[in-house]
Amino acid sequence: MLSFGELMTRLQDCVISEDQTSEEVSQTLKLFIGKLSEASRNSIKRCKERCLEEAVQLLRHISEEQLHALEESQLQLLVRLLLSLQLEMINISTACRKVDQMLLQLVKVNHNLVFKETEHCLHNIFHTEQMLCFEDLQTACMFLEDSTVGREVWIESRMSFLNKVSELFVAVLQQESLRDGQLCYLAVKVCLQIFQLLSSEVAPLVWEKEHVCPAVQNILQALMDIILGQCSNRDTRLLAGTAVAMLINSAPESRACAAAAWSLLQVSNSEPWLLSVGALQVHCKPAGKDRVDRLVVCRGLLTCCRPPIHLSSHEDTTETCLLLKGLFPLVYTLCEEKLDCHYFAFEVLTLWLKKVKECLAEIWKMMGAPLLHDDSSLLQKLIHVIWTNAESPVEGVSESVRTAFGLLLDLYDMDCEHFCDTKKTLYLTLLERMIKLPWEAKAKYHRLCALLPYLGTDMVLDQYAELPSHILKCLSANHLSPCGSELYWCLIQQQRRELCKASHTELDLANQWARRWQSVIHEALTSDVALLQNNSSTYLLPCTFQVFPSAVDPLLGSLDPFTPGHLYAWACILSSYRAVTGGFPWVLQGTSTFQTLKLALGSADDKVRLAALNLLCCSPKTKDTPTAEEMSIMRRFIPQNLNCESSPFRQHFQAGLKKFLVRIRDGCLAYIKGQKSKKKGDTKDSETTEDALGQGIGFVEWLGQLPYSYLAPGHSYQRKKTVLLLLSAVLETCTDSWSPDKKKGQPPANMGSLIGCARQRGQWDFLCRTKQLVLIGCLEDSTNEIRELSAGLLLRFFPPSFPDDIAAVLLMRTRQLLCSPRVQEGQMGALMMKVAIYKSKEPPEDCRLNSDISIGSGSIPKTSSMIEFLVTELEEHYLTAKADMMLAARTKPIHGVLSALQRCLLEAPSRVYDLLGHSLTMKVLVLVENISLLLLGILYGDLDAPANEKDAPPSFYDMGNAISSLVAQASGGGQVNGEEVVLLSEEHSLILSCCWVSLKEIGIFLGTLVEKILAGSKPDQCPLTKEDLMRASKVFKNILLKCRHWGAVEGCCVGFTRFCASLFSSSNAELREIPAHMLKQGLQVLRSPRLTSVTRRAAGLPMLILCVLSAEEATKSRPLLAHSMQTLLETAKTPVPENWDQTLDLPQVCAVHTLQALVRGSGLGAAVLQFAPSVAILSLTLLSSACWAMRNAALQLYSSLCSRMLGQRPSGEEGVSAQHGLSPLAFFIHYPELQTFLLGELRGAARDLQGPSNEARLHLQPSLYPVLTLLAQLQPGVQDSTETLSDFLPPLLQLSASPIYSVRVIASKALVAMTPPSEYMTILNKLAAQLYGPREHICHNRLHGQLLQIKAVLDRALNTHSATSADLCEVLSNVDASVWLVTEAQRCPPVRAAYLEVVDSLREFFCETFLSKLSETLIYDLQKPQQQLQVGLSSFHHQVVHFLCADPKWACEIWDSFPALSPDLRLSLVTLVVDGWYSQQTSLKEVMQRVLQTNLRRALLSQNVEYRKTYLTALVAVTVGSDSTSPQHLPQSALLEEPVTPECLDLLLNDLEEQRGGPEFLSQALCAASLLLSQLSDSSLKISMLQRWCNVLEIQRSPDAPEVLRLACAEALCVAVDSLLRENSTPPVIMIRLISTGLYLLQDQNQQVRMKAACFASNMHHVKRGEPRRSVYVMQVNQALPLLLDLLLEDFWDTTITLDVLLCHLPQSDLRSVLNEASETACSSLYEQDEANVFSEPSVMSAHVLPYLLQMAEKYSESSALAQSLTAWAEDNAAQVLDSLCFCKEIQPAETLTSEWLALLREPNFHNTLSGLLSRAIILLQLSKTSDDVQHLCDSSSLHRSLQEVCSLLSQNGIHFPATLTATVAGELLL
Repeated sequence: MLSFGELMTRLQDCVISEDQTSEEVSQTLKLFIGKLSEASRNSIKRCKERCLEEAVQLLRHISEEQLHALEESQLQLLVRLLLSLQLEMINISTACRKVDQMLLQLVKVNHNLVFKETEHCLHNIFHTEQMLCFEDLQTACMFLEDSTVGREVWIESRMSFLNKVSELFVAVLQQESLRDGQLCYLAVKVCLQIFQLLSSEVAPLVWEKEHVCPAVQNILQALMDIILGQCSNRDTRLLAGTAVAMLINSAPESRACAAAAWSLLQVSNSEPWLLSVGALQVHCKPAGKDRVDRLVVCRGLLTCCRPPIHLSSHEDTTETCLLLKGLFPLVYTLCEEKLDCHYFAFEVLTLWLKKVKECLAEIWKMMGAPLLHDDSSLLQKLIHVIWTNAESPVEGVSESVRTAFGLLLDLYDMDCEHFCDTKKTLYLTLLERMIKLPWEAKAKYHRLCALLPYLGTDMVLDQYAELPSHILKCLSANHLSPCGSELYWCLIQQQRRELCKASHTELDLANQWARRWQSVIHEALTSDVALLQNNSSTYLLPCTFQVFPSAVDPLLGSLDPFTPGHLYAWACILSSYRAVTGGFPWVLQGTSTFQTLKLALGSADDKVRLAALNLLCCSPKTKDTPTAEEMSIMRRFIPQNLNCESSPFRQHFQAGLKKFLVRIRDGCLAYIKGQKSKKKGDTKDSETTEDALGQGIGFVEWLGQLPYSYLAPGHSYQRKKTVLLLLSAVLETCTDSWSPDKKKGQPPANMGSLIGCARQRGQWDFLCRTKQLVLIGCLEDSTNEIRELSAGLLLRFFPPSFPDDIAAVLLMRTRQLLCSPRVQEGQMGALMMKVAIYKSKEPPEDCRLNSDISIGSGSIPKTSSMIEFLVTELEEHYLTAKADMMLAARTKPIHGVLSALQRCLLEAPSRVYDLLGHSLTMKVLVLVENISLLLLGILYGDLDAPANEKDAPPSFYDMGNAISSLVAQASGGGQVNGEEVVLLSEEHSLILSCCWVSLKEIGIFLGTLVEKILAGSKPDQCPLTKEDLMRASKVFKNILLKCRHWGAVEGCCVGFTRFCASLFSSSNAELREIPAHMLKQGLQVLRSPRLTSVTRRAAGLPMLILCVLSAEEATKSRPLLAHSMQTLLETAKTPVPENWDQTLDLPQVCAVHTLQALVRGSGLGAAVLQFAPSVAILSLTLLSSACWAMRNAALQLYSSLCSRMLGQRPSGEEGVSAQHGLSPLAFFIHYPELQTFLLGELRGAARDLQGPSNEARLHLQPSLYPVLTLLAQLQPGVQDSTETLSDFLPPLLQLSASPIYSVRVIASKALVAMTPPSEYMTILNKLAAQLYGPREHICHNRLHGQLLQIKAVLDRALNTHSATSADLCEVLSNVDASVWLVTEAQRCPPVRAAYLEVVDSLREFFCETFLSKLSETLIYDLQKPQQQLQVGLSSFHHQVVHFLCADPKWACEIWDSFPALSPDLRLSLVTLVVDGWYSQQTSLKEVMQRVLQTNLRRALLSQNVEYRKTYLTALVAVTVGSDSTSPQHLPQSALLEEPVTPECLDLLLNDLEEQRGGPEFLSQALCAASLLLSQLSDSSLKISMLQRWCNVLEIQRSPDAPEVLRLACAEALCVAVDSLLRENSTPPVIMIRLISTGLYLLQDQNQQVRMKAACFASNMHHVKRGEPRRSVYVMQVNQALPLLLDLLLEDFWDTTITLDVLLCHLPQSDLRSVLNEASETACSSLYEQDEANVFSEPSVMSAHVLPYLLQMAEKYSESSALAQSLTAWAEDNAAQVLDSLCFCKEIQPAETLTSEWLALLREPNFHNTLSGLLSRAIILLQLSKTSDDVQHLCDSSSLHRSLQEVCSLLSQNGIHFPATLTATVAGELLL
């Protein structure tokens, strides 16, 4: 058959004459053929489908009569073309079906022709002697499944094909590589399709003896052999089970079908058996013990068989049926066993329940009684298997269990309804059982969702009153949020259903909802827990408004915008309401809505601003065009939020803005569409439409221009990232670029009309040359994200090719970067090379394709030329390194070219082999191998060493010596002897970096290269031979085993895993053996003795093994994994030699490290869990090894294994359980082998403690603590109905006597986890009873352990409300009677502290008399002088202080005695304040303030720096509040006596000025000094102190100062602002200096510093305006900056210092000096030095201060002092500004881009200097207009022209400025 291309050519050559067909038909056929050609050419699936759909529509436009008019030869070509296309798209089912639709159109014209041509396509499959191959089977599958005529051909030729399939199975099952591969799978798939689609034709061959076909008999035999384990591929076995069941289902009679099904159930036999299917009989011999055979048979019968078969009885007995007696026992056993395919077992259980539900009516008739009565064993078994597997760690099982539970409840309900059982006791029983589960149990909420419809909302909420609070707890933990919110959704849906049974208005319904849920939602939205806030707004609000839309009114009614947390709640409620209902939010609360929105948009809290942004942007209708007011608000909001530090904020910002743009776009398109349909006379509507269009188009134009002003070097990463995301949103939304890789978000079909409308207005020129230059400059950004985003925008949206001058300069710069030793610059060059390839019209002269190198016919010449150039460049770099490594590391490192090759070759849309060709591919492989050997040889110090298999890898020390020798040799001298140098030299770092990074890049490149080549080639036409791939595998092996650098190993692993995965998926058996052979070699290396240490923790070898095993196909039984685990376990168990060399790696230790790598490896996932018990037992056993390396490795292995077995610990805020989500019961159900072993370890440890009480022994059991740690991490609170875990409790209780403190602590936690809730009180009573005993012969360890256990169990019981006052009566009595344990009679402080903790937990249950007596004893003990030093006494005293301070009465007493207390107790008290305890004791605040202020001097004179720091922290916290940024926590009073205050303040300022005590102390001293300043009354003294204080602030605000001190500066401003502003005596110069400090701090690198500086500005603003304290809120940093500038200009505009403050924020303007510095700067080191403050942006700050400087220039004549200062400034700067402007014009490039200008575009100082220059020029221009004294310095008109000319030139050459500058230059800025 001719190829598609040849057929296309022939069809196009056939001229359709006009007398045969109309011109319209001829044109349609040409378009149709063009679409077919486009579909064939396109490599993207969605593009193919789109082209074919268009072709289908075109063909339908041609009627049957018109098609009949075509000549038969033309019609034949058309049919052949379609069939060829169908074969070409054989792997895309949807595409094949679309082609089939076209063929069916032609069938109506000439059926015989289509049938004949289809038959011809299948002729080679049906009628040749050759055995079926992979392609034949693919073709057969496609024609069976996706071709209507193909099935007709199949029916006629079925016998010949069945014979060929039979022959194929015989050959396939004889070879392991074939039966486990794709060929066998496809053969089984064909059989399934035949049995399913041709069942009526196949049935006689099976069920009628006279028509029995031997081929079908052989096929059935082969399928059963596959099912029974002859094939290890699980997917193939599952498909085979379905095929056999489908064959059974083809029986014309149900009786025969049922007999065959019952016969198939013999699969559970362990002995050989005979299967009878109609007239066919096959012998079945079980080949494996993995039970997968039972699984696939059950799955097949349940999936394929008809209901009569499921209800059939066995051997004429009517009491049984296949479902209940045949299938259920097998299904139940599968679910109980812990198989590798546990997920499929529960999938089968779900199928079984569905089939039972379908057949339930017939089952009732058969049984005559309920199927699931309360006492039935079937019900109990189902509940058991569902309940015990709900927490399964196996992926997918919990979801299947959930579905099964819902089906079971439904079956039970149907059962009860049918038999009139109204009690339905099962539901209440299940509810009680669920309530007892801990709130952390995820399955609890899924079960409640399923049970809710059967019990009703009121019943569930009345019985389970804590459910709302538990839902909120779920929303505080990420892993529980979905299930908690789903339960809430089910509850309110059920509530509405119940309420709607009566007649209620929407408002009534909302009020009923509010009665139950309003307070819950309010609590969640205003919570301090961020996760709870976010999840409640994300999950709860949308479903609330979907069910109860009117709930918005009660929710909003309870909010106050100035109450903390309410502003966020307000924004979330309104945005969710608008998004869900589409309601207009601005009318809900009248005019106050926009005022509140303004507060939210200006909030300092990111999440509040995002919620408010979402309110502006969201709408359920995309055509809901934003109003003019909304656009105006967005224009103000966007520029203020471009430099946010939060990555989630940026992502949500982009998403919100994209919604906003879509609304503008779709609204504008609707306006345009409406304009076309309206009448011409309707002018009013036309004007309104024009206004709306203009607003929308103008907003997009403004937003499209905005990013380019902030992408120049010198702007912060945050700002550049944000504007690139916004630019991406604009280009994705408002251009007509179609992205084939996206399913959603494509531009509308009529997008061109809107673009045309915008272009007519001179707008939306998004892709001009100057904008290209800006993005090209971003390709050299220091951060990878900015580079990638910029490259993505250039490649996706901008014109397909760069102008010639840009392309030439870009390529020149790219080549320079590829030769840079810096890794980052090499990566820049690689990315730029990729962009250059795709954006150049043709390859440059020096990159042209060499005629000697052949490439594939389908390659792109331009790309191939560049690839060849890169390969040549790589070879040149290699030869340079071979000749002189030092020179290569400096000037021609290898890693840059490798990165470029990887990007250009492997990220290309074309096939890799087409780009390379055979000769170039071989060249690359040889080159990569040679480079790896060279680099490893350099690290060895011997270039021949890496090729020698026997040579052991060098140590790090040897590598260092080898490189040092190389450096010395390159410098011309020998090894320098003398003092050892600790730091690496620059030369040493260059070579080391070059080697390691290059090896990493080789690994990634080589693996991806092989993967791409194999993926792009046909199964039987692999361009790489086995020898080629063996050579590649040797490269990987050398790097992994002979390079120690973890980065190189890790990078190599990425490529090696891809390499192995591509080989494993190959149909060539020889290729699949390569990774298996490497694994064998790796295990052999591991078992062999070492000559030296391979690597730290055996790094490379375990990774080699892990990579191979991770790449092994998951659909198989993973034989390599099983073999490797067995080998490693056996090796690790081998006894360690007695005299082992500690400098060598032992094979046993290496095996344990390898096991750890396998357990931790994400590639294996849950596959290693089947080996978990064996590995756990091994690791715990090895902890007793005499070898320290073995113990170390075993502990690491055990830790990793526990994390894998228990799953990831749930993430959440404080208060969320620290345990994992797996209960003890679920854990031991899944790992039953561990139960016996762990229990034995505990019993052994407990037995060692049972010696005589006076015998001092310490029995060390290394495994004890790890075992207890594992148990303690299990989820507590799950009831053990079977009491299988009760054996753990006695040894855990006995371990309370352990002599090891940490064991006693962890044993108490393990006891909590292992104790069921029903046993809490029993355990507590038992432990408490043992406290009250004889004081003689007491064991302090046991006593301490028992108290810890009481405390742990008690806290759990109280937290879960499992204990009441009556229940605790006995415990209280025994604790009361044991009060001596806290007195001096008990000499062990830890025991006394533990007893006090128990009493603290029970405080609410004790009587006041007991507590008073105890408190008196404790306070007496505190005041008593300490006689001797006791271990633990300080900790006990701290506990006593904590206990006493919980009662206000005793807290006052202990604070009053503060001066008399010991230093340790005073430290404990102030530490308690610092920890936030005082916030719960507001009544004591004045007492603490008085005490702390009275004793301040004494504290400052203390020699203990820690005490001084803590004391000052406590003083500030009590006086100001824990959060000094909150406006509600400002200093309220001044209690210090006047003589004390100056002295204390002087002490603090002295320390600050001399910087004594360290940054932490100084930070607290600065805040305390600010507090004391506000309490000084002596004005003269206060001014001098203020000046000293300002000096300190100005020193510590510097970016070079420690972060904690810069933070303290901001806090100091917040503390002092209120008093300083309210006192009229504060000198203006002081206020100006404070504002100046605030301006610096608002630009600080640390976000906390900026936030606190914003608080200072907010407070200052509100105090100046005289607003009440409650209306103060902290505004965003970018709003605070202009606020401070406003305050500065408003009050202090006429002072000289104000001008200096503003001018100091302008960057320098001397352009010549900056360019000279830039030309002299070279790459002097391997790494760049970061700026002290990478967040500061001089050009942005310059734009901020410029309007204020212009305002001061406007007021020139109003102040003589100001006029004098401005004149002096102008005289100093005018000449330099004018000179720099002229110079700026000179350096501008002409019409073409130059490399010099491109270099300037990436220079941050150049951009900052330009900003400073233009700002100064604008100020000078303004002064020349307003002042006669300045006019002689410059001519205003010529200066203005020069400014405009410079700005215009800069804009044309890729430099954009903020709107403030450009508007001022244009004269548009209003001052």
